[in-house]
Amino acid sequence: MEGGGEGGQGDEGGGRRRKKSIRCRQLGEGSSTATTEASPAVPMEEEPVAMPGDEDEPVGPKKVRRLEGMGYGPFLRLEELAPDVALIQALKERWDPECHAFLFPWGHMVPTLEDVVRITGLRVDDQAVTGTTYTSYQEPVERLLELEVRGERSSLVQRTALQASLGVTSARRQTGEGQAEHMERMTDDARAAMAEEEGEAADRDLRRFLTLVIGKLILGTRGDPVSCRCLPLLEDLSSVGNYAWGAALLAHLFDSLGTSSRVTGVAGFFPLLQVWAYYHLPSLGRGVARRRGAVPLLQRWRFCRDERSLRRQVMLIHGAMDTIPFGHVQWTHYVGEDDATQPWVERGRPYFGRDIWLHCYNTVVPLHHRLVARTLGLHQAVVEFPTRQRLWERPGRSFQGIQQVTDWTVRLDPEGRIPSLEGVLHSTIQQRDDLQAVVDQLRGELERAQQMVGGASSFREDPGRSVLEGQLAAATARAEDALSQLREREQELRTALVRTTVLEAEMAELRLRPEAAE
Repeated sequence: MEGGGEGGQGDEGGGRRRKKSIRCRQLGEGSSTATTEASPAVPMEEEPVAMPGDEDEPVGPKKVRRLEGMGYGPFLRLEELAPDVALIQALKERWDPECHAFLFPWGHMVPTLEDVVRITGLRVDDQAVTGTTYTSYQEPVERLLELEVRGERSSLVQRTALQASLGVTSARRQTGEGQAEHMERMTDDARAAMAEEEGEAADRDLRRFLTLVIGKLILGTRGDPVSCRCLPLLEDLSSVGNYAWGAALLAHLFDSLGTSSRVTGVAGFFPLLQVWAYYHLPSLGRGVARRRGAVPLLQRWRFCRDERSLRRQVMLIHGAMDTIPFGHVQWTHYVGEDDATQPWVERGRPYFGRDIWLHCYNTVVPLHHRLVARTLGLHQAVVEFPTRQRLWERPGRSFQGIQQVTDWTVRLDPEGRIPSLEGVLHSTIQQRDDLQAVVDQLRGELERAQQMVGGASSFREDPGRSVLEGQLAAATARAEDALSQLREREQELRTALVRTTVLEAEMAELRLRPEAAE
């Protein structure tokens, strides 16, 4: 399994091959403070890819500052998490491709944008990760990376070539070499290749590094090569930090979960699934808490080693999921988190709790947040996500993005932007109606409590009634405040929808004028 590439593979034999792990080291450090964790006793096929090559990737101080400014700092400071292949496979077999959510006996559950932000530190706000896909990426790879793609019609570049360009070809620890000596050699090798001065050389090295991070970790592919479909978005390095790479990570992961369950593992950043399950389903006992208070939250967990065969583990996990008491499922585990230490959470907060379309190049999938409304403390009911009326069909999985040059920003407008706004508006209206019903119920309970307190001869005779009245009053005030916010959000969406519809009509009219002139 690749560190962020795929969830790994296993068989009945338990496993004697080398372990796989995801490791992202401290920026600017030659060595990590992470402790090597025990790996699951299941066989893996690929060598792990960390940041990069399962080793530290030393980056100069100037590049550290640029990466921090792009919003990658929290993600690149993540430490290793050994893959829980059995848990990932069990979750994959619970995936409902129609709803894009996991299906459990108690209802649907799904990782949300808030989970992505808190667990990985990647941003989910601002511009969607989309643009133009090409039949071949040879030209941008040669121009921006000074490398070559694997074939004439390919978006992949060899990982070894990319690592070599960063000066870490011989990244494996030598026999008898200690950790300190190994990291010192790694640092010396990489510093010789990584340009510290500003200019074209520094920009080229930074693009190579980002291609490895994005193509192998955030939006990882199966196998050893690294996807370079992100290159068009890396051409202007000043705008790289404006993209919602966390939302793209979730879209890519959802798309990978929809593959056949006979294929073990997933392409994408699998640690998100692990830590999400550790928080929501703690009774499975698959994760062990560590480092209280560390952020992003991925750093608070390690995998609990299991020596049993992969098949046996998967069967036991499914059995446990089928029998978990409802009260043991955690829905609001982020309550009490100190958001002041996680500024990336505040930036993404406007996108939490909404049904929204997730973009990753030519992949667009829905996030059905209303299917998991219990995370908001609301009643959870099955709802139908608005259907997108498209005039085009999505290409088959084997040919995504390489069958023709396609500008997906154009293909998604107007077929994408207006229906997406309509979908979010529809979801907001339903949430408003549900919350209005809750407010009405609370108001009725409060009136009854007030009448009961008013009928008592004194508070001393029944002090519990006054306490109940106070609790109901506080709950009603909170619900009314939330309802007011939802109404404001609804009005903002209606205004945005009107503006977008008018804009699209004007654009359509402008497109028709040349045709009429002809």
